[in-house]
Amino acid sequence: VIFTMFDGRMNLANQVRARTKELLELSSTFASLDSFAYLLPIPPEKGMDDPSAWKNAGASLQESLTSGRVNPAVVTYAEIGAAWRAHDPEAFNAAVHAYRAGLEAAIPARLAKCDVEARFNATQPFYTSMSLYVAAFLLAVFSWLKWPEVLGRSAFWLVVVAFVLASAGIATRMWLESRPPVTNLYSSALFVGWGAVALCLVLEAVYKNAIGSVAAGLIGFATLLIAHHLSLGGDTMEMMRAVLDSNFWLATHVVTVTVGYSATFLAGFLALIYVVRGVLTRSLDARTAESLVRMVYGTVCFATLFSFVGTVLGGIWADQSWGRFWGWDPKENGAVLIVLW
Repeated sequence: VIFTMFDGRMNLANQVRARTKELLELSSTFASLDSFAYLLPIPPEKGMDDPSAWKNAGASLQESLTSGRVNPAVVTYAEIGAAWRAHDPEAFNAAVHAYRAGLEAAIPARLAKCDVEARFNATQPFYTSMSLYVAAFLLAVFSWLKWPEVLGRSAFWLVVVAFVLASAGIATRMWLESRPPVTNLYSSALFVGWGAVALCLVLEAVYKNAIGSVAAGLIGFATLLIAHHLSLGGDTMEMMRAVLDSNFWLATHVVTVTVGYSATFLAGFLALIYVVRGVLTRSLDARTAESLVRMVYGTVCFATLFSFVGTVLGGIWADQSWGRFWGWDPKENGAVLIVLW
């Protein structure tokens, strides 16, 4: 009886040691998952509407080791993954639909935003706008050689369509983020191009000489191309840094100073058109040259006003944030350089 009891205790101790080793290995695996995962797809079982309560799979599984209960969302993702590996579309779709039904009951507004974002990504408004800007630029340039009225008008309306698409894209991003249009470098490229193209449309509506359409095509394409390459670096709807988390200053200082950048950018392009047409072609007659000079002068005045106001607003924000009016980042230093120059 003594030996039997001793053997039983030894077996129990071995089982405990084996179980402890398994738990330690699982904990190490889950910790690795937690440290490398950036996506937070696991909602809390209560209070799903709080974004800070969502976790990645590793963190949720680590929590299950102490609570003794696995989050149902983790189980659902495991079922979806198993169905995908088994090439079982019926089981895959059933698991996805069941999970979505639970989310729709808990967070319908957030799920609606997810649907809009998916459609937004599928339609690619900025890529379409970029193609239209190229077509408008070519038509506007050819209008200087032949059929100026027909080709010039066609280029203008192509720019209008591209501008409307880009505006819809920027407005959708604003709604999805609940933020003003400029929040990071990617959105800065979008907005600088958008603002410059808006000014180009005004110039073209006034002068009707295809110069505004040429500038719009060049600037629209260039800024959207820059934005496309910036988007390859990661999430374009990233979380705001703490000091920038102010919709008031993002909507006043940042938008104002970025409009100033847009106008400065346009003034530079108009001046380049003047130089290129005057040096490389014989199309720069006295009337066109005078129109370009007026365009550049008016645009520079507009740019100086907005850059100055935006610079002052940036100083007030810096004073409120850091207690130093001149405690600016390079963007504000760039703005003051524009004003002084």
